[in-house]
Amino acid sequence: MTDPAVAGEPLPEEADRSEGEMRADGRLVIWRGLDAWRTESSQVFLGPNGIEAHGTQVGVDPVPYRLDYRLDASDGFVTRRLALTAAGTGWSRRLDLRHDGAGAWTIDADAVGTVKLPEPGGDPASLGQARDCDLGFSPLTNLMPIRRSGLNTQPGSADFVMAWVAVPDLTVVTSAQRYEHIRRTATGSVVRYVDLGLFPGFEADLELDESGIALRYPELAELVSSNTDA
Repeated sequence: MTDPAVAGEPLPEEADRSEGEMRADGRLVIWRGLDAWRTESSQVFLGPNGIEAHGTQVGVDPVPYRLDYRLDASDGFVTRRLALTAAGTGWSRRLDLRHDGAGAWTIDADAVGTVKLPEPGGDPASLGQARDCDLGFSPLTNLMPIRRSGLNTQPGSADFVMAWVAVPDLTVVTSAQRYEHIRRTATGSVVRYVDLGLFPGFEADLELDESGIALRYPELAELVSSNTDA
């Protein structure tokens, strides 16, 4: 099966644009992995009330893979859709994760080929408290809860439940997380990430730019290039 969003065809909101019209307001960001060989590039369309992005992540652990994704959190930084494909030698899999904005999620997944990974997908009923997705190994999706809660600009802390997508297997589970504003910096802010469930005890002080894009996520990734003029 082929998902239009992952295959490069426009999402519904993109189809409203005139044929041949191209967006010039995107920002290309590129990160490199710190814990393993990995790279991620994403074209990010960031506004005052939301984000859309499409990107590619390539890694070698736990198996060599390429992941392509499209993210729509354009309304209030609340995830409405995350569409993904992951592929390696002799296998591929697809996940379409959708959210109505009020707590109801749907999951559509399938896989072809053979690889020693868990099956993609999950139980959408378990995600009822989640408003955000969290893409494994990606420093991008922490932006949504941070921006929605304003923790990149003001003191405080907040707890969240995320729809966490494991990479490259594309399984979906709930993940309890906390974000705490630590300080403002000359280039943005530092916000502490605290895992409250999947990886208890893990904490990381995320270094962010003024827009909430991760400059450095300790033990995960750091920014190597960003088209800040876009």
